[in-house]
Amino acid sequence: MSVSTTPERELAHLLVNALNLEEVDAALIDPDAPLFGSGPGSLGLDSIDALEIVLAIQQEYGVELRAADETSRQVFGSLRALSEHVQSLVSG
Repeated sequence: MSVSTTPERELAHLLVNALNLEEVDAALIDPDAPLFGSGPGSLGLDSIDALEIVLAIQQEYGVELRAADETSRQVFGSLRALSEHVQSLVSG
């Protein structure tokens, strides 16, 4: 498991709270593990979860994400990729 950065940890907590993932410890989410699907380490999220993530990020960070964007598969690929994308929008 990779070491999480502060923005990744904050985003992990946001995801756990927004998606009511009561059985998931945000501190234990591997930032490089897939968010979607059923592979090893995956959170097992689905398309409805993606929409909820978009709304939570918009409310928390004031940035607009599009779940149907061309790059969304890459951006939503892992906590790390999503965090880096959000941080680029916030600081950009």
